[in-house]
Amino acid sequence: MTLDELLEQFDEVLDSGIKIPGKKTVVDVEKLRAVVDDIRLNIPSEIKQARGIVADRADIITTAKREADGIIRTAEEKAKAMVAQEEIVKMAQEKAAEIISNAQGKSREMRRAAQDFVDDIMRRADEGLTANLGEIRKTRAALKQQTPAAK
Repeated sequence: MTLDELLEQFDEVLDSGIKIPGKKTVVDVEKLRAVVDDIRLNIPSEIKQARGIVADRADIITTAKREADGIIRTAEEKAKAMVAQEEIVKMAQEKAAEIISNAQGKSREMRRAAQDFVDDIMRRADEGLTANLGEIRKTRAALKQQTPAAK
């Protein structure tokens, strides 16, 4: 059940209360506690999801670095194998530099894409959590308005 659905249940329990004079309402405390417990159980899943996103980001960056290192290693090995003649050496050095430059470019590009991807997911999670927090604050404010100030 989503937080929005749980907050809707919370509102329903409040709305179903018995109104008494003096802007007071009698509500079923057990129902409210059950909804609050459900809200507490649902919040950690969203936090776990955000942690998973961070872990995925680290995995993507690690994979990109590993691939870039492999490409660089391959380029270096190819360059060493072509050392036999001076012209071949010159061509090999140029090709190795090109491959290394391409590998570094690909690595930067993959890292940037991974960071953008993770940033987008984190932004959406942040917006979702912020919206839910806003709803919780509105509900709390509404509850405080319904309860007279303590004297």
